[in-house]
Amino acid sequence: MTTANAVDELTGIAGFAARGIDTLGEWGVGLFTFAETIIPPIPSEVILPLAGFLTKQGSMSLALVFLTSTLGAYAGALLLYWIGAKLGLERAIRGLSRLPLMDREDFEKAADWFQRHGKSAVFFGRFLPGVRSLISLPAGAEKMNLATFSIFTIAGSGLWNALLIGLGVLLGAQYHLIEEYSKYLNYAVYAALAALIAWVSIRAYRRQRERVDQNQR
Repeated sequence: MTTANAVDELTGIAGFAARGIDTLGEWGVGLFTFAETIIPPIPSEVILPLAGFLTKQGSMSLALVFLTSTLGAYAGALLLYWIGAKLGLERAIRGLSRLPLMDREDFEKAADWFQRHGKSAVFFGRFLPGVRSLISLPAGAEKMNLATFSIFTIAGSGLWNALLIGLGVLLGAQYHLIEEYSKYLNYAVYAALAALIAWVSIRAYRRQRERVDQNQR
């Protein structure tokens, strides 16, 4: 499959983004990753595997695609962090949910995830659809330390981007299968995160019990 055929196969928002990437190159990947961070309906599950496929075709640099996509995600996250910090959570949600394609329920889902998991939600939330794009808003509203926020955001976004770009490289012309089976990828991510959270919780509980037993001796 040629680059032109790969781009022409996509329609709607994904097709628009694909044609933008084909025109703008690696920096187009960063631009649409930035947009995907603040406008969730733009699917990273389509954009980044396509970019990975294009690097395999020799149309773009793999290293630069990874760099620009991660920078774009971080820039979008910083914008939402700033909005949350300036307006507060409720005002920010009220205003942003009025925009086209934005749903108040998605903002509330991200806020609930942050409330339940704290700072670590900024890292782990990058792997969850719906949450990954909007988790920065409650982080900003809660005035999370910017350095910690930046580290967690860049690490989480970088890993997610590397996964999708790498799958695009490995699958080649079949990169579109990632979109088709993305729900199973999400299920795998949910299971892995649930297992990790359970392990951390059990470990913390055991440490607490050990401290209590030592104090009772």
